[in-house]
Amino acid sequence: MRRNIFNTTDSYAPLAIRLMLSIVIFPHGAQKLLGWFGGYGFSGTMTFFTDTMGLPWLIGFLVIVLESAGSIALIAGIATRIIASLYLILALGIVFRVHIHYGFFMNWFGNQQGEGFEYFLLWIGMAISLVLTGGGKYSMDKDFIEKN
Repeated sequence: MRRNIFNTTDSYAPLAIRLMLSIVIFPHGAQKLLGWFGGYGFSGTMTFFTDTMGLPWLIGFLVIVLESAGSIALIAGIATRIIASLYLILALGIVFRVHIHYGFFMNWFGNQQGEGFEYFLLWIGMAISLVLTGGGKYSMDKDFIEKN
């Protein structure tokens, strides 16, 4: 089973998907964890998640860790299928908890009360691709399989 989880190909396609998904998610994690890019940092984000959104503390904590540390692990190709599976679950949760009420389209022109879910469909598609293929070229998962 371990071999199936960490197995991957020598293809550049999963590498490109892995890097782009990480590059998109990392700033969101850095906002939540470190307060970078105009974010509120760990305590501000946790207050928002628990008080405003009504999420359990553990879920808020896991979201912050997954978006920050998970994106770094994904760049390196560490446990790609596991991280991608968690990103898939996270994106579905975000869509159905927050964005589904605003429709498909993002709020390009400021005429909606919130953002639609189109961005998350791309995130979900990329995560599914990584679950199916693994991390691809230059993935540490590949090195793990070759050594074990």
